[in-house]
Formats: sequence, structure tokens, C-alpha cells
Amino acid sequence: QVQFVESGGDLVQPGGSLRLSCAASGFIFRIYTMGWYRQAPGKQRELVAGITNRGTTNYADFVKGRFTISRDNAKNTVYLQMNSLKPEDTAVYYCNRFYESDPSKGVYSWGKGTLVSVSS
Repeated sequence: QVQFVESGGDLVQPGGSLRLSCAASGFIFRIYTMGWYRQAPGKQRELVAGITNRGTTNYADFVKGRFTISRDNAKNTVYLQMNSLKPEDTAVYYCNRFYESDPSKGVYSWGKGTLVSVSS
């Protein structure tokens, strides 16, 4: 079955950096667009960044210039480098196969996610 295992979340101070990883399995990872998503307390899940199978990237306006998405198809893994973190970046972060019909949703069931907390 399809599985996503996210890791790398932590408590960091504003201005800090983190690198998230997501190991995917159960589908042909290398041919699909992947996305990172986040859900803050009391808010709906939202798309943060996406990367096509060829490496073309796209970002939500609220992370442009601060976050970088990348992938390693040999490892079935997608990454999110997060710099200049802000308190409003606090959320649980998830990855999933990108769902073109509704960018706020993933194609498959969600993993457990990884918690990023930004606070002084």
C-alpha cells in the first residue's frame, strides 16, 4: 500500500532552518508530481510547494524565497529545505502525490506528518 513517512520536524527559533524529508512507497514515485503540505492548528491543510517528475518547482506565495523543494527519485524521497522560518510556519507538514483537480488535497491517504514549531 501507499505510505509516506515524514521526518525532520523540530522546535526552532524564528529565523532558523530545517530540512524535512518524506520517504514514499507503494507507487511509481519517479513519474508523479509531489507536494509538501501543511496544516496549522485550527486551519485547513494547504499546499506549500510542488515538484514535477522533471524537477520543475512551484511555491505558495507565503514561502517563496524561503523554502526549497527537491526530490531524489532513486530514493523515492522528497525534501523541503526551510529557511528564515517564521512563527506562522508552525504546522504539521505532510507530503503526498499532487492532486491536480484540487491542489489542497493529495491523491493518497496522508501520513503522520512531521511537526514544525517556530517559537522563541
